[in-house]
Amino acid sequence: MWVNAIAAALSLVAFLGGLKVMRDGLTGLGEGRLPGILRRFVQTPTRGIATGIVSTALMQSSAAITAITVGMVASGSMVFRDALGVVLGSNVGSTLMPLILTLNLWGIVIPSLVLGTAGFATRRPQLRFPSMAMVGFASIFIGLQALTVSLHPMTQMPWFSSLIQSAGQHPLYAVVTGILASAAIQSSTATTVITMALATDGVIPLSGAIAIVLGANVGTCVTSVIAAIGQPRPAQQVALSHVLLNVSGVALALPLLGPYSHLMVWLTPAISQQVANAHTLFNALCTLLVWPVTGSFARLVERILPDKQCA
Repeated sequence: MWVNAIAAALSLVAFLGGLKVMRDGLTGLGEGRLPGILRRFVQTPTRGIATGIVSTALMQSSAAITAITVGMVASGSMVFRDALGVVLGSNVGSTLMPLILTLNLWGIVIPSLVLGTAGFATRRPQLRFPSMAMVGFASIFIGLQALTVSLHPMTQMPWFSSLIQSAGQHPLYAVVTGILASAAIQSSTATTVITMALATDGVIPLSGAIAIVLGANVGTCVTSVIAAIGQPRPAQQVALSHVLLNVSGVALALPLLGPYSHLMVWLTPAISQQVANAHTLFNALCTLLVWPVTGSFARLVERILPDKQCA
C-alpha cells in the first residue's frame, strides 16, 4: 500500500511539474506579447470570448489569463466590459487539456520528450522555451498514466468504499473538495485531470467526479480575487464577474447532477471521457448562456460593485 501511495505521490508531482514547465515554456514563447494581444482583440464580447478561449487553451491556465486581465483593467489599458469577454472565454479554454488527455497520445508524447530533451542538450537559447513546452507536455501525459496505474491497487482497499459512498451520497462535499483542491494548486485543469484518474480507477463515482470538477471551476476564481485586492474598482468588477459566473453555474448545475451524469454516460462509455465531457459542456453552457446578455451581466456586476468615481 505504501509503495503505491508513494508512487501516486511521485506521479502527481510529475504531472503538476510538467504542467508548470509546459506553461512556462508557452509563456516564454509569447515573450510578454500576451497583454498586447488581449488588448487588441477584445473590443466586442464575441471577440473577447474567442480571445479568452484561444489564450487560455495555449496557456492552460484560466487563473493566469484572468489575473492578467485584472491587472490590465487595473492599469487602465483595458475596460471592464471588454475584459468580461476574456473571462467568459477563459473558462472554455481551460477544458482543452482534459479532452486531449483522454486520447492515446503515446505516438507524440515520446517524440516530444526526446526532442525536448535534445533541445535542452544543445543549450541554444532559441530552443529553450519550445523544449520546455515539449518536455512539460510529455511529463503531463506520462505522470497521468503513472498516477492511474499506481492508484489502481489502492482502489481495492476497504477504506476506499467509504470515500466512494461519501462522494456519491454527498455531492456538496465533493464540490467543496474541488474548490479547495483547485484553490490550493491554482489549476482547475490539474484538478480535473487528477479527478479523471481517480474516477477511472473507481476511487470516486462519476457523480462525485463531476461534482469535484464543478467545484474546481469555483476554486480557480481565488487567483483573480487575490489579484484584484487593493486594485481600482473596475479590476475588482472583473474578479467579481468571474466569481458570479462560476458560482451561479455550479448552483444551477448541482440540482441536475443526476441527469447530467446520465447524459455523460449516454455520450460515451469511457469514464475519463465522461468527466472531461462534463467539464467542457458545463463551461461551454455557462459561457453560451451569458454571451447574449453580456451587457446586462456587466450592468449587474457594476450595480453590485459600483465604481466609486461614478457613484
